[in-house]
Amino acid sequence: MVKISLDKVLKEKDLTRYKLAQKTGIQYQIIDNYYKNKVTRYDSYVLDRICSALECKISDIIEYINEEK
Repeated sequence: MVKISLDKVLKEKDLTRYKLAQKTGIQYQIIDNYYKNKVTRYDSYVLDRICSALECKISDIIEYINEEK
């Protein structure tokens, strides 16, 4: 399972979803969907803008969780 950890990074950077939307130029609803892990197809443009605005690597906001036991 792929999980977006945008909430953790925003908390570390002391930013809100609204401020991130302003910094990236991406609609708040899209940012909110990434924040709430409601995205099924990840847009490379959106991820690039988020990483650029947060000055982080893609691995800081996306993690892979192996659910196989």
